[in-house]
Amino acid sequence: MWNLSAPWWEFVLRGLIVYVSLLVLLRLSGKRQIGQLTSLDLVLLLVLSNAVQNSMNAGDNSVTAGLILAVTLVGANLLLAWLSWRSRRFEDVVEGRPQVLIHEGQVYPDVMKNAFISRDDLHKALRHAGCERVADVHFAILENDGTISVMVRKDAPATPRDAATSLWRTPINNDSDAPV
Repeated sequence: MWNLSAPWWEFVLRGLIVYVSLLVLLRLSGKRQIGQLTSLDLVLLLVLSNAVQNSMNAGDNSVTAGLILAVTLVGANLLLAWLSWRSRRFEDVVEGRPQVLIHEGQVYPDVMKNAFISRDDLHKALRHAGCERVADVHFAILENDGTISVMVRKDAPATPRDAATSLWRTPINNDSDAPV
């Protein structure tokens, strides 16, 4: 129960290798994966955790190995948080920078494509912000945590909900003016 099958430092090294590798993989997969988990994303994270378990514990199921790995992973996370707090450059590398999706009603499809943000995801965020049309958006920013911040133009004209450009129209039945 308490006996290790490998030296303690090997568990620390294995844990750090897996932690950094997963951090890089998740960072490369885009911001959407972090802040807006779909059921597919959740399944991926669960399967990933199971897939890397043996690479971290080397087949050792002792309590001691589990505690060493837990302390290593929490410590690595705290270290990265501290380094990000101390260095803006390091934070940009680890967490990225916010990205502008819309500015003054102009959508940037290349940014959306690179961040794996669909038009429907963007429209959902705009509706949550109370926006009627894309043209009414002063800016929409994809934040580091995957959320989309929206600032509606102050001079945006009122638009009927059945207008052709409205984000509130229903795709199946355009006769209804109920929100999507």
